[in-house]
Amino acid sequence: MQAPVKLLVPLATVAYPLVVYLGFGRWNPVWIALALAALLLLRAWSGRDVVWLAAGCGALVLGAFTSLGGGWLPLKLYPVLLSAVLLAVFGFSLWRPPTIVERIARITEPGLPPEGVAYTRKVTLAWCGFFICNGAISLATTLWGSEQAWLLYNGLLSYVLMGTFFGGEWLLRQRLRARMGAAGSHG
Repeated sequence: MQAPVKLLVPLATVAYPLVVYLGFGRWNPVWIALALAALLLLRAWSGRDVVWLAAGCGALVLGAFTSLGGGWLPLKLYPVLLSAVLLAVFGFSLWRPPTIVERIARITEPGLPPEGVAYTRKVTLAWCGFFICNGAISLATTLWGSEQAWLLYNGLLSYVLMGTFFGGEWLLRQRLRARMGAAGSHG
């Protein structure tokens, strides 16, 4: 059961802005909020993952606001909530190391050298900055943008920016590794 759930949640997350956009005026927003919350909580349960649990609980709160007459606004705030949750998780890991990025790095490189730990801390800080900017833009499109602007940013551009950031960091890391390897072979 875990493999289908782990596949379904990322697909649903990517499709979420489109579902909200297409559902305007057609579906009851409460059902979309509850479906999102159920998916996220199922993902949290299947992986025992606190990030997904926090996101799922946040979606439940948004669903509650939706049912209390908030209309579509709480559902449009979900990308803001997700950026805030990720910022909190990454930021907390800076305060209580190891950082999230270091934990991920240690999966493939258990003997991460001190330079690598310092680098992962900088990358974690950079991701925090990304989540702040992404959340702020998502909030601006939610509060002041049209549905088309919200969908364009939250359904496409934020994913492109995240992928670009991730890819750029990966390229930088490969370059730094090559430089460190070349410096180590001359000493």
